[in-house]
Amino acid sequence: MKIERLLPTANLNTVRDGRGGIFTFIPKDPIVEFNFNYIKAGKIRGNHFHPEFDEYFLITEGEGVLVTKEDESEEEFIFLSKGQCTHTPKGTKHVFIAITDCIAVAMLTKKWENCQNPIIHVNMGMGKGDHGDPLSPYFKSKKL
Repeated sequence: MKIERLLPTANLNTVRDGRGGIFTFIPKDPIVEFNFNYIKAGKIRGNHFHPEFDEYFLITEGEGVLVTKEDESEEEFIFLSKGQCTHTPKGTKHVFIAITDCIAVAMLTKKWENCQNPIIHVNMGMGKGDHGDPLSPYFKSKKL
């Protein structure tokens, strides 16, 4: 699997002092842009790859799965919950499926506006584009 889970380091004194804790993730490349994402339960973000930058994805609330699939290979996934972070190298097809309402921070190694082609949409079997396929079991429509 090209997508990897990042494990944080911690100064245990920040836990022992009773105030909580500070956990540090060290990216391989500098982060130059980050985006705050809200993803509703049952919705997806992704079905794409980024040809010009790596993406780090940190869940701050909720649970979901980050899925990758290369051509005819079998799908692979990483279950993510609060406090977990992943690294998706450029060129890696991916989609995030929210199991519960999620809040995440996506961090990029190149500014979106500086890319000639920041995103390429692909069909990973969950619909085309970021919005999902209304006929897919992953897509849940809520009536107002």
